[in-house]
Amino acid sequence: MRIKEHFDNSVLQFYRIKNKFVRFLFVGVLNSAFSFSIYSLLIYIGVHYTISVFVSSTLGVLFNYKTTGKLVFEHHNNKLIFKFIGVFLFTYLLSIGSLRLLFMINVDKYSGVIIIALPIAVVSFFLNKKFVFKNKVEIV
Repeated sequence: MRIKEHFDNSVLQFYRIKNKFVRFLFVGVLNSAFSFSIYSLLIYIGVHYTISVFVSSTLGVLFNYKTTGKLVFEHHNNKLIFKFIGVFLFTYLLSIGSLRLLFMINVDKYSGVIIIALPIAVVSFFLNKKFVFKNKVEIV
């Protein structure tokens, strides 16, 4: 029971951060660590990288949906997953397009990702806030 109490206290502390965009950034780091860990584990045990990317991305989106919904927007409506995936796909395509433009002006692949990270996070936050988690409804 002590682990659950510690977890509950940690979540309560997290909710004390009133700025949802700051929470969104923290959750983004958590989500990235989760996806990278899944990918790394699969590579380590010998799974082909294409399958590792697919599995880690799929699980990452599901994990991201739950953590963003609960920890950032305090939302528990599982019916919003398709809207969330829509926003994810839009920001993915926006990222690819932005990188392509940066590559055309000779920005390297590492710097390009760093350059677009914050603008894409801002777009993702506002799209999720406006279209996915717009009203707080308790449907489980």
